[in-house]
Amino acid sequence: MRAALLRLRRGTGLPVAFGGLLDGPRQVRIGELIGTGTRALQGLAISSGNGLGGKAVALSRPCAVTDYHGSRHISHEYDAAVAAEGLRSVLAVPVVVRRRVRGVLYGALRAAQPLGDRTLSAAVAAARDVEQALVVRDEVRSLLAAAREAAVPEEGSGPGPGAWEQVREAHGALRALAPRVTDAALRAELLAVCGRLESAATLPAQPRDRPVALAPREVDVLSCVATGVTNAAAAERLGLRPETVKGYLRSAMRKLGAHTRLEAVVAARRAGLLP
Repeated sequence: MRAALLRLRRGTGLPVAFGGLLDGPRQVRIGELIGTGTRALQGLAISSGNGLGGKAVALSRPCAVTDYHGSRHISHEYDAAVAAEGLRSVLAVPVVVRRRVRGVLYGALRAAQPLGDRTLSAAVAAARDVEQALVVRDEVRSLLAAAREAAVPEEGSGPGPGAWEQVREAHGALRALAPRVTDAALRAELLAVCGRLESAATLPAQPRDRPVALAPREVDVLSCVATGVTNAAAAERLGLRPETVKGYLRSAMRKLGAHTRLEAVVAARRAGLLP
């Protein structure tokens, strides 16, 4: 949210930006402020339909006013907080994920001036950043839940014979998503679950096996290869070029002493690097 608000300020030139995510049914709570002079807006709960932000939530589309206090197109439940900050021209852009409003971004001026189409377009682009981040977070949480369920179906037991492919698919997807997760706590949880999947599935070591250290991206590539995808598909999933994927794969095979992709996957599983 904060990164998106900074982008909104840079892209629109508006000195004030603030916003928040959904907090309860049809209500957004303002959690981030940039360029404000008071704390009047901090923690403000915006209900659907109320004020400019509530209108954006209710309509699921951007809304703007040239003079907040004098506008006849919005209700005025939040006039005191807006007046304390001295805001006049304000725009509100909803953050919509899968047709559901998840938050609102605001940009504002302390003067009553029209906000043009370029300003609105830049604000919408900033909202898209938050939407993409939420999509990734939702996908990660869904995969984490699936991975935990597949890895530990019952207390003290491991995956059943038919569950390993699901575990490996989830592991590969989680590894691919990790670099895109900006939330440090969520990324750490994601990688911790990957580690649990890897250690739970470690194959018995052979006498000749020695510890192998692979770079994170080499493990990412191998986790994709283990699910049977092509280099091109792995590149698309990881956001890399196919040539880069080939380079990581060659490097991983060399470190693992493998001559084929399958040998590399088996060696990585023995080393506890893949489930």
